[in-house]
This record gives sequence, structure tokens and C-alpha cells, in this order.
Amino acid sequence: MDLNQLFFNIIPYIAEGIPVTLQLTIFSFTLGLALGIILAAARIFAVSLISGIARIYIEFFRGTPLLVQLFFIYFGLPAAGIKLDAFTASVLAIGLNSAAYQAEILRSAIKGIPEEQFLSAESLGMSTGEMYRFIILPQAIRVATPALVNEFVALVKYTSLASIIGVAELLRKTEYMVAFTFSPEIYLVAAMFYLAICLPSSQISKILEHKYAIPGYKRTLV
Repeated sequence: MDLNQLFFNIIPYIAEGIPVTLQLTIFSFTLGLALGIILAAARIFAVSLISGIARIYIEFFRGTPLLVQLFFIYFGLPAAGIKLDAFTASVLAIGLNSAAYQAEILRSAIKGIPEEQFLSAESLGMSTGEMYRFIILPQAIRVATPALVNEFVALVKYTSLASIIGVAELLRKTEYMVAFTFSPEIYLVAAMFYLAICLPSSQISKILEHKYAIPGYKRTLV
């Protein structure tokens, strides 16, 4: 069987992993965004103790490998009586890790709003809640949107780690075929699928960055 025929035969099987990869990405990103908002709010508004706990969380998940976190959740938690299936453990690990990065994106977006915006809101007699609801958060979301889309693209690639614990996503499907055919060239098919998912997302990021750019405002996200 020549290489072209081999690729033609295995592509439908590997493509079955795409929905699983997308589910992992979407669920992990949603979990990360929900927790990231809470962490960002804790870092900015909470008393020093709560803010400190949020900071420790962020530093821990940003400072340790995602693979270690995944192994701990999948292999370590059962020792404490908490047993998760491979898909749930992957979503939890990737989501908790992403929350740390999304929290910093959101915090930086809020902190990057010029001080004059706060002073203007105060001069109009707005309460703190009204100031953030009507003035600060709408601008912060516009500033953070491209970075959040970039985080989504990164998660697409991070989901490949789930293959290590047996989740049948794109890379796991590819590994089956490589083991079956002894043809490592098949990894190129997986690479093309990941590229096909990530490239449109990157383009969306550029479109959103242009569409939601605030005139005269320079992004300062880290």
C-alpha cells in the first residue's frame, strides 16, 4: 500500500477524534473562564487573605507542568476516594490550568484601563458597582477578547495530553493507526487536523482584535 492510499484509508478513522478534541477544548475553556473570572475578581477586589489564596492558586498552576497536574488528578485523586473517568479528569486538569492564565488575562485587562476612566466615572457620581458594570468591564472585555481567543487556540493543542491517559481524541486515534501500520508518517495527518482547527481560530482572534480595538488605547496585557 503506497503512502497516498494509506493516508486516504486512515483519515476517516483519525477524524473521529476531532469531536472529542473540540469537546475537551470547549469544556476546559468554559471551566477556565468561569474560574478565571472569580480568581481575577479575588485578586483585584478581595481582602488580602482571599487575594493571597487566589495568587497562590495562579502561581501554582502556572508554575507546574500541566502533565503533572493531569497525572495527579487522574492517578492521585483515587487515593483520596475520588475516581474520575479519563475525559472528566482531562477537562478538570486543563480547565483548572487554563483558569490561572485566564485570570491573569482578565486582571491585566482591568488593570490596563486608564486611571482617567475611573476618575471620570467617580465624577459622574457612579457607585463602584456601576463604574465596573458600565465603564470598566465593557472596555476590559474588549481588551481581553483577543488574548482569550489565543488561550482557546492553545487549549486545542493542550488537549493532546489527554491521549496519555486514554482519551480517544485526535492524537490518541493517530497513535492507534501508527501502532497498527508502523507508519510514523501518519502523525502528519494529525498535525494537519490540528492546524485546520487552530488556523481559523487565529484568524478569528485577529478579526476580534481589530473589531474591538479601543481607539487610542494600547494593549498592555502580559
